[in-house]
Amino acid sequence: MNYRILTGEIEHEANTFSKVPTTLEHFRSSSLLLGDEIPPARQGTRTALGAAFEAAEKFGWTLSHPLAASATPGGVVTKEAFEQLCAWFLAGAEGCDGALINLHGAMVAEDCEDAEGEILSRLRAVLGPDAPVVATLDLHANVTEKMATNASALIAVRTYPHIDYYERAWQGAELLDRALRGKIRPGTVIAKRPMLEGLDGGRTQIGPMRELIDRGEALEESAKALVVSVCAGFSLSDIHDVGPSVTVTVDGDTTEAQRIAEEFMDYAWETREFVSARDIDVSIAEAMERAKAGEAGADKPLILADISDNSGGGAYGDATNLLRAMIAADLQNAAFHAIFDPAAVQAGIAIGVGNKGRIMLGGKHAPEMGGGPLKVDAQIVSITDGHFRCYGPSFLGGGAWRSFGPSLMVRVGGIEVAVISHLEQAVDLAQLTSLGIDPLHCATVALKSYHHFRAAFEPIAREVLLVDGGGVMGRNSLSELVYRHVRRPIWPLDQIKL
Repeated sequence: MNYRILTGEIEHEANTFSKVPTTLEHFRSSSLLLGDEIPPARQGTRTALGAAFEAAEKFGWTLSHPLAASATPGGVVTKEAFEQLCAWFLAGAEGCDGALINLHGAMVAEDCEDAEGEILSRLRAVLGPDAPVVATLDLHANVTEKMATNASALIAVRTYPHIDYYERAWQGAELLDRALRGKIRPGTVIAKRPMLEGLDGGRTQIGPMRELIDRGEALEESAKALVVSVCAGFSLSDIHDVGPSVTVTVDGDTTEAQRIAEEFMDYAWETREFVSARDIDVSIAEAMERAKAGEAGADKPLILADISDNSGGGAYGDATNLLRAMIAADLQNAAFHAIFDPAAVQAGIAIGVGNKGRIMLGGKHAPEMGGGPLKVDAQIVSITDGHFRCYGPSFLGGGAWRSFGPSLMVRVGGIEVAVISHLEQAVDLAQLTSLGIDPLHCATVALKSYHHFRAAFEPIAREVLLVDGGGVMGRNSLSELVYRHVRRPIWPLDQIKL
């Protein structure tokens, strides 16, 4: 039988504390593909949709692919944008026998805290109660009961940095094909605890997250479960259902699945205070001392990751404190990615390649925290349209084309600075090389990212330092957040005994 399968993606992680709402234009500037635009962009790539196209060929499916949309983490998605994305997506669901879709799991829309639960509920209404619906999720999903009820299976990535979307989509495809042919009838249950955070922020190298993922994979290999997904949640979403979760998918009766999920979450609760040592950060001053001391004869770069202005968590990407310090320290053979500032890009374009001029960089969104606008005398070294292909292992890679809009590389003293028009954290070497920056031969490379940079940049580094640049995601800033919508009591905001 030839099955018609819905595929596609809607991805967004909402930092509800951001003052910049996420609009349809944010999706367009990141990635918004409709219908026939999708196959040439995703076929042959090691992405979730790349896997879906391969699976369709293997299993003889006919794919309906109405939408592939993603936006850089940011503020709550506007109601207008959410409804339009749903309309595009669900228009392709009519007449489908099942679905293999890629969601994030931590999207929040205006008037809809559980955006993915709502998407899955609407999809279920179109496809009917018996159609198998498989969704892949980010490891930082805030999974809800509504999501588990309306999906046949939820399959979260198992790596952080996320480098296995392709593999998880293939896992979903194999499960979906079995369900379509009546070999299994998957059902999913969920367990949670009163936790805002935990599981070491989702780090999969060591600690409780690694242990639970390993235990889940053992259950899958022994056929005691079809899927076990462990999610660390995204604590910067001030919503009722925030926090870590475990979902278990089995064939038929879910009684044992619920016991497994509860047992896993008991362990997550018991280990909730575990924090891996690699989370320790240094001050800007110490980072400058280390960078200056290691400049001479450096054969590999020192990687400085400004965790306080990480757009991967919803920060604004235009903080200037770290760059200002690098200029003051007169660092040589250094690179900085990036300042998000469309106006500065246009100013650089007006100056022209090869010319020197004065530009105001960044500092527009939260000048009181990450540093105000930085006035520099810069040489415009390169100007691009921002399109490049990512081959790295992280979630932006896999051979897919990306764009960060009109972009510059400017040279300020001994520092090559990337200035971009579309916001995104640094996760792929091509983000630098496409502008003419060679990170392999830099003494110092500064990035704005918290953890995802490691997949591409840690292998080339002589050392990695996490730097708190005082931005909106700095330690002090996060400690001042006021939560109003999370369920209470909840750890660590409240003292709880279970």
